Amino acid sequence: MNTRLRLIVIVFGALFVLATYTFPFWQPFLMIEPVEQGFPGLPENLQASFQTLPTDQRATFLTMAEDNQEMALGMLIAALSAPVEVPLEQQSLPEMDGPVVVATGSFTRIDPIRWADGRVTIYQLADNRKIMRFEGFTSANGPDLRVVLSANPEPRTRAEVEEDDANINLGRLLGNFGSQNYEIPPEIDIAQYGSVVIYSQSFDTVFSTAELS
Repeated sequence: MNTRLRLIVIVFGALFVLATYTFPFWQPFLMIEPVEQGFPGLPENLQASFQTLPTDQRATFLTMAEDNQEMALGMLIAALSAPVEVPLEQQSLPEMDGPVVVATGSFTRIDPIRWADGRVTIYQLADNRKIMRFEGFTSANGPDLRVVLSANPEPRTRAEVEEDDANINLGRLLGNFGSQNYEIPPEIDIAQYGSVVIYSQSFDTVFSTAELS
């Protein structure tokens, strides 16, 4: 090996050793920061809030947008809105005459963006009125959420919620967290109903169900 070639080999060898030992110092310059994917159609002032959502929630909204952009955007804007607490004066259990528990259930999680937690108890009073109470309740925020009684024990679509045309809309959800009470018309036979549904009336979407037993 001639002197020039030997010198080149020595220089490259020295550079390789130097690069190996100094790797931790220059490694960060080789790392490419991932580009955060924004949400199409979301106002610019909400894009940063979208990025703060858990990864599984962002992925679910983006997947939904591929099938229904309008619904995904409406649900996302609602999800990024401040949660609503039930007013304290409405959280206490109302006075009841001779209450008997006729049904109970627990709310379930459907996916990362549609969920609720807590217990539901339905009381029948001496005068045949019925009070449905949520306790330990929290839920995802959604557009125009309603509380619905359904004959189906585990509905996931509008058709299933309205099974046998027996669904009863009890009005707007009072809040995303906090105990709350709903009066059920006295003529309603609870035995004919299989679940309580948290339902987005705007997009005909089930957010959670509590099967009654």
